[in-house]
Amino acid sequence: MTTAVVNTGCREFRDSLRNTNRRGFLHAGMLGTVGLTLSDLFRLKAEAAPSHVKSSSPCSVIILWMRGGPSQHETWDPKPEAPVEYRGYFGAMSTKVPGIQICDMLPQSAAIMDKWSIIRSLNHTDAGHSTGDQLCFTGYPSAGTPDVNSRPSCGSIVARQLGQRNPQLPPYVMIPRRVPGVDASYLGPACAPFETQADPANSGPFRIPNLESPTEVSVGRIDDRRSLLQSLDHMRKASDHAAQIGAVNAFQARAWDILLGDAARKAFDLDAEPQHIRDRYGFMSAYQAPTPDRCGVPAWSQRFLLARRLIEAGVPMVTVDCRWWDTHVKGYETMRDGFLPRWDQAYSALIEDLDQRGLLETTMVLAWGEFGRTPKVNATGGRDHYPNVFNAAIAGGGIQGGRVVGESDSVGALPLRNPKSPQDVLATVYRHLGVDTGISYPDHSGRPISVLPFGDTILELF
Repeated sequence: MTTAVVNTGCREFRDSLRNTNRRGFLHAGMLGTVGLTLSDLFRLKAEAAPSHVKSSSPCSVIILWMRGGPSQHETWDPKPEAPVEYRGYFGAMSTKVPGIQICDMLPQSAAIMDKWSIIRSLNHTDAGHSTGDQLCFTGYPSAGTPDVNSRPSCGSIVARQLGQRNPQLPPYVMIPRRVPGVDASYLGPACAPFETQADPANSGPFRIPNLESPTEVSVGRIDDRRSLLQSLDHMRKASDHAAQIGAVNAFQARAWDILLGDAARKAFDLDAEPQHIRDRYGFMSAYQAPTPDRCGVPAWSQRFLLARRLIEAGVPMVTVDCRWWDTHVKGYETMRDGFLPRWDQAYSALIEDLDQRGLLETTMVLAWGEFGRTPKVNATGGRDHYPNVFNAAIAGGGIQGGRVVGESDSVGALPLRNPKSPQDVLATVYRHLGVDTGISYPDHSGRPISVLPFGDTILELF
């Protein structure tokens, strides 16, 4: 295998950031669900921010959150030599990189294996969905508490330390809505994720509820994406003529910057994408709810495209909800008819799109879920929750494609070599972004809590 080539420029920038004092920075995020407007969040930021300002990192991260727990056997760690009750119903196929095989339902991903890598030895001990979410987003286990938002997520840490790269866009975005573990906790609402709420996968109205007007002007009812953009144009013209922005305070004006600014309008304008690119990502039909005998059919392909647009516009951290990989029943049919073809098309489109635009070197794309699935197929043709070993796919940000880190045993039940933890993955993400994991922030009781309790960068990827 060739020697890894690290993105030298990005690495040097990250190294310089590690020598920068990041204490005391509070950066703006969004928390529309608790009734805060954008102007409220800017006020919180201004009240806590010191007088000096740090420049932001050019690096970005997209987390493709495969909520529910994707099966390692049916994705990136097939076991073609295992008995059928372990290997399942799919086969294994060779990829562009000699010696690496993945599930034979992922041919487009296999064809670009040189652009992404696999971690096959992840493990932890929590088999709960929400508590597993918290562990993977924060690095801290739930300790049996019902509050899965007791620690700030990696996105909130990014919002706190790196802030807004573009004043017209939030630093941390969830598409379309938050999942357990992604909140800001004791970092406060200014570091919470901005939820698009609107889902680009749906064919109906496309609204961004969190982009709330700081005055009485309302976007009103909108029938489609184009209507939203036209309404924003009309609002901007009206505000210019009536000098409305000058009549509000500085925090409201900054809210207007996001609501009416070119960056926000352009980033959310999926209609500006050429149709062949939208088709390349594929599958724009709405999500179909699960039935008693099958999981829901996913509809997150266009969410991947929106994530690329947001990264391109200057958002440092975007998390895409790619649920619901909870294949307890009829896992073969669910994966064959829904998840795997859609994932293969959208994932390969995202990686190739970022690469062709020169964004892959500075954009790390992490695809994983809260755990894997049981090595043995159950009586209903599915697999159950299983944190003892699972996989992640990772690309970009200086990572060398075409690598496999770690190994599971012959039936995909336990790590056999080079085990890795969720904290190691987070340490790798933080390293890429230039986040200082040694900093501590006071929790609700005033105790200093470090960004990450432990974890080492997975250097084998570089």
